[in-house]
Amino acid sequence: MMTDIEIARATNLKPITEIAKSIGLHSESIEPYGRYIAKVPLNEIDEKKAEKSNLILVTAITPTKAGVGKTTVSIGLTLGLQKLGKKACVALREPSLGPCFGMKGGAAGGGYAQVLPMENINLHFTGDFHAITSAHNMISALLDNYIYQNRNTCEGLSEVVWKRVLDVNDRSLRNIVTGLGGAGNGIPREAGFDITAASEIMAILCLATDFDDLKRRIGNILLGYTKTGEPFLVKDLGISGAIAALLFDAIKPNLVQTIEHGPAFVHGGPFANIAHGCNSILATKAALSVSDYAITEAGFGADLGAEKFFDIKCRKANLQPALTVIVVTLSGLKMHGEVKEDTIKEVNPEGVRRGLKNLDRHIHNLRRFGQTIVVAFNKYANDTDEEIDIVREHCEKQLGIGFAVNNAFAEGGEGALELARLVVDTIDNNPSKPLEFAYSLSDTITEKIDKITKKIYGAANITYSSKATKKLRKIQEQDLCHFPVCIAKTQYSFSANAKEYGDVRDFELKVSDIIINRGAEMIVVIIGDIMRMPGLPKVPQAEHIDVVDGHIDGLS
Repeated sequence: MMTDIEIARATNLKPITEIAKSIGLHSESIEPYGRYIAKVPLNEIDEKKAEKSNLILVTAITPTKAGVGKTTVSIGLTLGLQKLGKKACVALREPSLGPCFGMKGGAAGGGYAQVLPMENINLHFTGDFHAITSAHNMISALLDNYIYQNRNTCEGLSEVVWKRVLDVNDRSLRNIVTGLGGAGNGIPREAGFDITAASEIMAILCLATDFDDLKRRIGNILLGYTKTGEPFLVKDLGISGAIAALLFDAIKPNLVQTIEHGPAFVHGGPFANIAHGCNSILATKAALSVSDYAITEAGFGADLGAEKFFDIKCRKANLQPALTVIVVTLSGLKMHGEVKEDTIKEVNPEGVRRGLKNLDRHIHNLRRFGQTIVVAFNKYANDTDEEIDIVREHCEKQLGIGFAVNNAFAEGGEGALELARLVVDTIDNNPSKPLEFAYSLSDTITEKIDKITKKIYGAANITYSSKATKKLRKIQEQDLCHFPVCIAKTQYSFSANAKEYGDVRDFELKVSDIIINRGAEMIVVIIGDIMRMPGLPKVPQAEHIDVVDGHIDGLS
């Protein structure tokens, strides 16, 4: 059996100009990055056409180490719709080098449901991540210079809240001291790094509606506080334009192709456990403007990814999903059904039945948002018909929702025809209602946190650290209570305990910190011990990545 990268390498790609032409973009309208990748200028996005297209969200049950394959299903559904003769386009996030060289090895789909060229997409691609990293750290350098130049004046700062970022998993950089080695090397102070996916610049790029909006938001980024306690912003440094210039190309969506030569947009890459977990608004609208069905995904499970997709992205961009697809796997259900990881490939009908409670929770939550839901069963080679039928019967007879098996990993578009037909039929006959958000923007920040954590997660009560309490006061003082909330929490459980699988309820959540993203216009709420700079596992995926006979191996 061929690996993902071998399948990708065996595919004869079409020139990106042909892909662009298939969606109505002339070769003069795009900016090629080699033969198979292109940037699409923002003026090619047709808002009126986008409003007439059907937006489909792909989300999932609570993820486990066994995985669920949302990206594979998203691409597979797109392939299946195209097999039916539908105009379909997928919009995905860009992979981060951190997970690629850490745990995952790649994030461009799998098997015969991939976006290509996968090596480029998984590595440096069009340099968007590097541009975001450079823009973020340029602010850091200019801020440190300002602090140094004003060290003995009343124009200095009393507090700095801006960290640096790097697109690498590196736990040693979480907390550092900078400016050591004498007066000529800056002012010694505590600092640290987040991963680029958690950068506020990343969030801004993904939430900006045009270049002017990007520039405005950059200017509003909170860097620290003056000696009189006033917020100090990027625009106070006078560098908004300079930072925006570094992102002049990065803001343009990237056009690539699926393994079956359909269009795909891959742009932006915030994580959903520490950020808002969605690809850019601009890429989503680009996909909507060139298709009748635009498929996108939100990171991790529906509690983290889908909630932020609805409450932050859709609210900001005025998007109305026609349907939500929730992905399940037998392995994932068994782990939520208390089956041990080393036995999840064994037949265990009772473990599957117990794990269905996790699926039920997510479906209940999605219905709160007014969503019509179908379940996509992502099939693996060792899955049995007996266990698949348990899930099908539960969905169709007990929950009254559509169910389809997705086998795009092994069969490409042919393997997703059942899912594609179900999606088309459901949208035609029972589309989602207008979005109902989890909270109102007029709610206080604590009210928003309460509504998300109690209604969506099932928490019994919320407590706040002294640091978080101080941040709440600053939010009120700066009149920012109207911002939406972005929860940063473990993705592996409804609770803050990554080992509590299944249908866990009535737990306590502690807000350890709050980060004010004035530019991204959201409040990031840190729950538990979640880290915004991940570490590497004992055996990183980097140990398996190599260049052999002129080809890159080890990506998946």
